[in-house]
Amino acid sequence: MLECGMLEQDRRALRRRSAILCKELVVDALLIQSLQADDILTESMAESIMAEQTSQKRSWRLLLLLPKRGPRAFSSFCSALRETEQQHLCDLLTQSPEKDGKVTPKQSIQPEEEPEGITGQLVLQATEKKRERFVDSPLPLPTQEGIAAKRARTHESMEFSLDADSPINTPVLPCTPDFYLSHCQQSYRMNSSPRGFALVISNVTFDPCAAPDLDPRKGGEVDDEVLRKVFTELDYLVTVHRDLTAQGMRTCIENFCRRPDHRTVDSCVVCLLSHGVEGAIYGTDGQLLQLDWVFESFDNAHCPLLQNKPKMFFIQACRGEEMDCGVEQIDGPARTCSPSCEQRDAGREGQGDANSRQRGDMGRPRIKLPQRSDMICGFASLKGTAAMRNTKRGSWFIQELNTSLRLHARDTHLADIMVQVNGRIKEREGYAPGTAHHRCKEMSEFTSSLCKDLYLFPKYQPQY
Repeated sequence: MLECGMLEQDRRALRRRSAILCKELVVDALLIQSLQADDILTESMAESIMAEQTSQKRSWRLLLLLPKRGPRAFSSFCSALRETEQQHLCDLLTQSPEKDGKVTPKQSIQPEEEPEGITGQLVLQATEKKRERFVDSPLPLPTQEGIAAKRARTHESMEFSLDADSPINTPVLPCTPDFYLSHCQQSYRMNSSPRGFALVISNVTFDPCAAPDLDPRKGGEVDDEVLRKVFTELDYLVTVHRDLTAQGMRTCIENFCRRPDHRTVDSCVVCLLSHGVEGAIYGTDGQLLQLDWVFESFDNAHCPLLQNKPKMFFIQACRGEEMDCGVEQIDGPARTCSPSCEQRDAGREGQGDANSRQRGDMGRPRIKLPQRSDMICGFASLKGTAAMRNTKRGSWFIQELNTSLRLHARDTHLADIMVQVNGRIKEREGYAPGTAHHRCKEMSEFTSSLCKDLYLFPKYQPQY
């Protein structure tokens, strides 16, 4: 138990720099873990900070807590800043007021309008050439000159450092027995252990001879590890395959579909991460795998063991080369809502009475299913547009999916989780002053043929 609060001189330093800290500070898992290791933050405090929706809100919550966490809190915070490559903020806090070049004016800060910090390197997953991108704030704000650079920027292979929070490592929050009992009847069955099997295919390195225009997907290895961890915690048996050709992906998916043990589980997950175009993703040999073939492989005809069971797909890939430059929001109520979910017809209607029924051995009509149903697919970007990936922190889409699953799967069905992901992606914005890519945007979407609510009921096992 901490005996007293922060030293007054340290408290004043935090207060004096609070406006810049809220704008510049990157509160990510590394910084929080460092403060936890020094016993400055408790686990519940860490969870409450990382649960905030924007970087600025996470910064505010941390800055409100620090003065109450004892005399070591300031030095531990400075140490954490150094460890997370935010030395400039540490220097700002420790320099005396007399050395300031000028007094920083007080600023009116609104959480949803503050830019996030710069922590990694972001690239577009483009299909023909590398595009230079930065990531910054949740909502558009002009860069304010005179403020110290947020984090040191590096230049490697035409890629630039940019903002994105690191994947959170907060344990998946458990579903309560009461919640399960009150929701299990109207939702998909989800109580097998494991819940199902998860397949992750992540193409990071491409054949320079067969696919010279496809650059390495730096940060892709972060994404597949994030997915492995979160779905393992959600009680899926996860298999990760990296760097497969188009034929290798086909073979891998075919083998996965044919697993006889799909019979004993309640769902499945497929994650595909690669360069892509609309309707297809690239193998490491530069050949395309059509996504419609992937969905067909899991339909009710080709994968009967998964009939009436939810099948989840997550596609991290470009769907074109167009850069989303965004539009200015007009004054007044928000008018730029997230795109509506795109429903795809999974099958065709029957052709007359002769084909409308199938009779069993005893002459009783069998229930017929549409060719394709009970699927939900999340896409990192809209049709025709490029997807964003941070080369140190992973892609925007996988980061936000990971966060939402960890914090909200306990009491939120998957379609609503995907809406949350859309909302968080909508807030993010590129940061590249002086370039055509400044303030670039991304918008994720999902399609669904689910017929019930899909709750994952994490860490709950019914007692029979």
